[in-house]
Amino acid sequence: FLTKLKLKILLLRLFYYRNPNDMKTPLKSILFLFLLAFSLQSCEDNDDVAAPADVQINSFIWRGLNEVYLWQADVPNLADGRNLKSDFNSFLRGYSKPEDLFEDLLYKPESKYPNGGAVDRFSWIVDDYTVLEQQLSGITKNNGVDFRLSYISADSNDLWGYVRYIIPNSDASNKAIKRGDIFTSINGTKLTVSNYQTLLNQDSYTLNLADYNGTTFVSNGKSVALTKTVLEENPIFINKVIVSGSHKIGYLMYNGFYDEYDDRLNQAFGELKAQGVTDFVLDLRYNGGGAISSAAKLASMITGQFDTQIFSKMTYNAKLMQGLSTADLEDLNVRFVKNLNSLNMSTVYILTTASTASASELIINGLKPYINVVQIGETTTGKNVGSFTVYDSETLTKRNVNPNHKYAMQPLVLKITNSQNFGDYTGGLVPTYQQYERVTNYGVLGDASEPLLNLAISKITGATAKRIPDDSQPNRPYFTDSKIINGLNHGMYLKTATKGF
Repeated sequence: FLTKLKLKILLLRLFYYRNPNDMKTPLKSILFLFLLAFSLQSCEDNDDVAAPADVQINSFIWRGLNEVYLWQADVPNLADGRNLKSDFNSFLRGYSKPEDLFEDLLYKPESKYPNGGAVDRFSWIVDDYTVLEQQLSGITKNNGVDFRLSYISADSNDLWGYVRYIIPNSDASNKAIKRGDIFTSINGTKLTVSNYQTLLNQDSYTLNLADYNGTTFVSNGKSVALTKTVLEENPIFINKVIVSGSHKIGYLMYNGFYDEYDDRLNQAFGELKAQGVTDFVLDLRYNGGGAISSAAKLASMITGQFDTQIFSKMTYNAKLMQGLSTADLEDLNVRFVKNLNSLNMSTVYILTTASTASASELIINGLKPYINVVQIGETTTGKNVGSFTVYDSETLTKRNVNPNHKYAMQPLVLKITNSQNFGDYTGGLVPTYQQYERVTNYGVLGDASEPLLNLAISKITGATAKRIPDDSQPNRPYFTDSKIINGLNHGMYLKTATKGF
């Protein structure tokens, strides 16, 4: 018989990772593995005795984190055998809210280390996995205003926001609001660190707009009433060719790695390829990440000359890595993908901000061993870890999920590096050419004069870039953005059973 742990590793490999070059896993193999799982029921340890009904959710949280959490070994209450102690159910009953137990079982979460020293900044839990699955596909309850929030000043808890772009076919797309608009209040209440979630999580609210006078923010008397609807955002926001002298510069603004859009992304690259682009600018400034498989495909579309070579490498916690064979370890490598519309670029220009995270950073880091990556803009978030969705079932997948609740977790389960084993960028990836976005000189996305794109074009053509005065607006410290608030956390995740095989 396989050991229970080996079986679970096998199931994790089946459900959570598939080489993008492979065909779909045959149904016969899936059925075989589940039959094997059931055949091992009699061999299972005593730690699989069903949890009492009143601690069912909390027991699931502990079991899931104990098995797959990246820092399981660093959390004493997640130690193997902890659930065999006589006080274990009492321990679980000590948490009336599953969310509190989840936070207490994380390793140095940001909620407990808000002023520095946090290790786990990105694990989260939801009470309805249907909503989570939609979020991972770019579907949210959204009014269509994509914005960033920043501190008024470094020593203040007051916040101000500015619009980065408007999502097409949204409520906001029919309102008098545009990129660069500033707001400091909602429904007449000033935005602060303590109230922004309450104000922005409402289904309907009114943004009170303001102007920046060079010193401070002043209300301009304008307001916009907005209502959220269930909205699916196409991450391919702009795809065009900019001609500058002898250069045909492909420009793609890509705002999320949602694997449902992989085919459309490939079509977009086919359009660029058909127009004979000589250079390529990838705009990831507002892209907080998404599917690792989509990142591998995007990297392959930019290049194309590195078919099946290693794009990145993944590592799980010590318990899951223990005893893996050479073939198992090989399966943890993510490879470039064949047979896509590829541009065969030897240099790529990538635009970034503090909101550029996860799979977006993976693109930058994964391509660096192969081609010249010119990064323009701000230092990125710094997320070199990934997750998958953990459900309450024997295999932690959605197969035979517990029908008594809909809790699911998105814990960090893996670290990721490039082919040269570099992945140490928790402080963010520093741009080759630093330039902050300034609301007072924001520009139109996709226009050749827009400051970040203009700087990229100047590096491609050798022309002089448009000068942005350093004092045009103070660089206000970043706080958060609408994608995080709407549930699109800075994520990098593997495909799960809900995504198909």
